[in-house]
Amino acid sequence: MYNLVIVLLAYLIDKRFGEFSFIKHPVIFIGESISFFEKQLYKDSILRGFFLVLFVLLTMSLTLMLLHKGLNLLPSWLALALTAVIASMFIAHNMLRTSVLEVTQAEDKRAAISMLVSRDTKDLSQSDIYKAALETYGENLSDGVVAPMFYLLLFGVNGIVLYKAINTMDSMVGYRNSRYENFGKVAAILDDIANYIPSRLTALLVMFLAKKRPLFSFYKDGSKHDSPNAGHPITALALALDVKLGGDTSYFGKVKKKATFGRGKEEITAQDVQKALALV
Repeated sequence: MYNLVIVLLAYLIDKRFGEFSFIKHPVIFIGESISFFEKQLYKDSILRGFFLVLFVLLTMSLTLMLLHKGLNLLPSWLALALTAVIASMFIAHNMLRTSVLEVTQAEDKRAAISMLVSRDTKDLSQSDIYKAALETYGENLSDGVVAPMFYLLLFGVNGIVLYKAINTMDSMVGYRNSRYENFGKVAAILDDIANYIPSRLTALLVMFLAKKRPLFSFYKDGSKHDSPNAGHPITALALALDVKLGGDTSYFGKVKKKATFGRGKEEITAQDVQKALALV
């Protein structure tokens, strides 16, 4: 029950206040610890990548121990309130919604979407821009909202912080390229494991809210994604909106063959994006 109260309070705090711009975000601290290890001890090996994961998780665990010692000195009501505030900083729904909504409102939509995705954006049509916005919203709804809340509910503030450390490592070194193929492999695998249940919970949540049946119909297309997890919430969102997402996409000047998700219309509009934001 204590964790449930923290989850609800943290979500409401994020919903109302979003990011606290006047303080250094804890995810920046996590990113700095990753960058420090990489700068000092990088080597193109899986073992060295394993040591990176160990270093970051131990650093975060030590920080959490100190945090709990400090919270234990406070009155219980104040400790609960501060825990909820800290936890809210690892939930990104407010920022995600605002960023995606800005894509529909910006004069330069290509510039706006380029802040959210890694694909080439200079030649995207308006429909392609909105498609990219929906895809990033679906994927990050899992990584940035449901998964953090899931681990907060199960393991308290320790769960949400360590999950975010794993997710941040994957976002920084979990790439399949010449530098990170080996070094980032352990981080990428760990992130896949951590997101296995939350990604499917996210898809089920979207299907339930959209009143789509059968609830697990997202699985067929969702399993076609290169990621074992990302395709499921993206497909669920496509089914909920009756649109088709995915398809061949250009990255760094090269077109990558990608599966399609959903069976609806291919011309995506601003109204589709707004409908997605209103749904979840």
